Amino acid sequence: MSTGILFIIIALIFIIILEANHHFSSRKFVKDTEPYFRFLMEDDYEFLLNIKYGEVDVNKLFSQRVRNGLIAIVAMIFIFLTQISFVYVVLSIIIGYVVFKIPYQKLKQYYKTNLHTINLMLPYYLKSLEILIQHYTVPVAISKSIATAPEIFKPGLKRLIEKIDAGDSSVQPYMDFANEYPVRDSMRMMRLLYRLGLGSQENKQEQLLMFSRTISSLQNKAREQKYKERLDKMESKTMIMLGGTGGGILIFMLISMMMMMNF
Repeated sequence: MSTGILFIIIALIFIIILEANHHFSSRKFVKDTEPYFRFLMEDDYEFLLNIKYGEVDVNKLFSQRVRNGLIAIVAMIFIFLTQISFVYVVLSIIIGYVVFKIPYQKLKQYYKTNLHTINLMLPYYLKSLEILIQHYTVPVAISKSIATAPEIFKPGLKRLIEKIDAGDSSVQPYMDFANEYPVRDSMRMMRLLYRLGLGSQENKQEQLLMFSRTISSLQNKAREQKYKERLDKMESKTMIMLGGTGGGILIFMLISMMMMMNF
């Protein structure tokens, strides 16, 4: 066992003893130091958390990231303790920063993976919203649609309604929603919704018809995309099968040739 790992074990035992005797609290330590690392919180961290988990305690999850990063730094310093130098301290900080960043990168990867799904789901959500708009104003229709909306849209829709209820009658709440879900035609659809909310009852049917046509066009694109993906998947499987079959035949021929040459 190396000296660094021995130091880590001793330090862990020492910390456990202190915590058991209430002379030290790791949670309090992280809580007290976490505000100093607040500048490291990414601008889109809360948004990405809401996309994956819905309503969550952002500060708690960020504190966990800070704690894990600090633990990684301390652990690496203990490992390099017998040969400690400025280079190893910097390396320990870099490793701690990587540990701190990993959860955020996973969230970004999750969002990128699901962005395509969001793109396909938006037209169908808007279709259900169109039915509600025929009977209610746009803000009321959006509010009523939240209950049955896909989970991934609910946080953004709630924020949209909160801004409207707070008195913001501009297009900005709609644009904020489109920026949160930057998929195909989201900006255009949100502008159409805003204009539909401003229109009088006389021309509401005409605007609603335009809105309906646009949604139908988006649904057609979504269906075409699904069909194309299905074909691409089938082609990919076919190529793999052909490659596997061809490779197997080639290997069999080579083995046969080698056996014939041995005779």
